[in-house]
Amino acid sequence: MNEKEQKIEDALNSVRPFLKMDGGNVELVNIDENNVVTLKLLGACSGCSMSHMTMKAGIEEAIKRILPEVKSVVALD
Repeated sequence: MNEKEQKIEDALNSVRPFLKMDGGNVELVNIDENNVVTLKLLGACSGCSMSHMTMKAGIEEAIKRILPEVKSVVALD
């Protein structure tokens, strides 16, 4: 795991307890050369109607706080 991936995992670990309370989780899939992070929403998060808001307001904010060069965070469907 490289330094960027470790920082993203640290950010994800900061939001995982909240996701797990609702039966969900998140997994890092990729960070590309343009600093776009791809995640996979797991469990209850994968079908939740609020998952887009969770991605933008919670997960993306946490990642950008630790790794400001990240351009965006997207979720696999």
